[in-house]
Amino acid sequence: MPKPSASPTAGSEPAVRNPNVIVAVLAFAGIVVSLMQTLVIPIVPELPKLLDAPASDTAWAVTATLLAAAVATPIAGRLGDMYGKRRVLLISLVTLTAGSAVVALSESLTPMIIGRLLQGLSAGVIPLGLSIMRDELPADRLGSGTALMSASLGIGAALGLPIAAFVADNFDWHMLFWASAVMGALGFLAVLTLVPESSVRSGGRFDLLGGVGLAAGLVSVLLAISKGGDWGWGSGTVLGLFAAAVVVFVAWGFFELRTRQPLVDLRTTVRPQVLFANLSALVFGFSLFAVQLIVPQLLQLPEQTGYGLGEDLLTVGLVLAPQGLIVMFAAPLSAKISQARGPKTTLMIGALIVAAGYGLNIVLMSEIWQLILVSCIIGAGIGFAYGALPLLIMGGVPVNETAAANAFNTLLRSIGTSVASAASGVILAQMTTDFGGHALPSENSFKVIMAIGCGAALIALLLASFLPRRTAAALGGDGATETTTVGSGAAH
Repeated sequence: MPKPSASPTAGSEPAVRNPNVIVAVLAFAGIVVSLMQTLVIPIVPELPKLLDAPASDTAWAVTATLLAAAVATPIAGRLGDMYGKRRVLLISLVTLTAGSAVVALSESLTPMIIGRLLQGLSAGVIPLGLSIMRDELPADRLGSGTALMSASLGIGAALGLPIAAFVADNFDWHMLFWASAVMGALGFLAVLTLVPESSVRSGGRFDLLGGVGLAAGLVSVLLAISKGGDWGWGSGTVLGLFAAAVVVFVAWGFFELRTRQPLVDLRTTVRPQVLFANLSALVFGFSLFAVQLIVPQLLQLPEQTGYGLGEDLLTVGLVLAPQGLIVMFAAPLSAKISQARGPKTTLMIGALIVAAGYGLNIVLMSEIWQLILVSCIIGAGIGFAYGALPLLIMGGVPVNETAAANAFNTLLRSIGTSVASAASGVILAQMTTDFGGHALPSENSFKVIMAIGCGAALIALLLASFLPRRTAAALGGDGATETTTVGSGAAH
């Protein structure tokens, strides 16, 4: 494997190296990217009228972003390791800004989908930010910095909904995306002027065939998952996509194991610390999305059902907003526990809290305050878990593979979220009750999803228990190699 380059990037580095500034800027960039994924939610039901297109076609405004993000995340991570994490992060923010502007200028479906594709290409910002932190932060700031950066996904998702709902209710819907473009531009300028470029590079040649193979496999499986409910889970198209994904991934795995410079180092991913951290990320991705699906529907269903609360979308956003704040406040506490007891312990605590939250949700779902309480409990658990996962990953891989490894972990979270969406959709569609001649999700359907969310968290707890007893955490330890030293000294 090529040795990491140690030569700084001449003439392009900012003078500022304040760890607090680096953390704040990178976390802001992460929140901007996660906000982008939430902004479209309030206007999805209105898109057919706004774009003069069938609902089956306007659904691609969401699907296109999902697919683009899945493909871009691992590729951006690998390119960051090879050519510079800050450089690729800046390119990602450019695509976010450009995509937002395209959507803001759109009046029809095609430019909307193109813009949403460009926005999805920015999904690598969070794993790239985590990797920059590993290279640039001193050991005593790394845990809290990475916890906040990792939690920015949950923070943006929770805070974005009330903001987007308010804007959509009071202004032209294009303002949502002009705001996204402005925030993307601010994030770009902040990173450009305040975040240094890491000198830790893996070098080598990009695995183009591996990138194409991974993209083909991901598009096949995620397209089948996201559109299975519309096309029919037993349809030839969906079954064909799943079969194609299996064939492509098997062939891709054999190729990656035989190439000298793979897109994803599969030998590293089977190390116990990395393997069980990745499996936990997959399950936690499911747990994160389940609550964000349950709470809005319970709040918006008619009160006459006996379990719906009859609220509007703005109220939904305000109920979920505290979850984002709890995730943010949990991040530094997560870092302290990881430093004192190790990230394995933090991850297990997070899994227990999430399981408890879903367990309470089964019996506490009839009042707004109950849903706020439950979402905050689950948010605390997510904050703990998301703070521990990058430390486990960074402690198990060489420093010059950090971005690719974090990107793969982030990708698995996204796949877990997609599976949660599909599984929940099936349950809500199958377990219904008649209301005025219309089939609505039954109360038991929500309780089943809550039970599955609780079970998923307990599975994550079980997976975390298999992590090595003395896990290498990137908190001043040597990580996966004897030559890796965390902090600014490693990068300069």
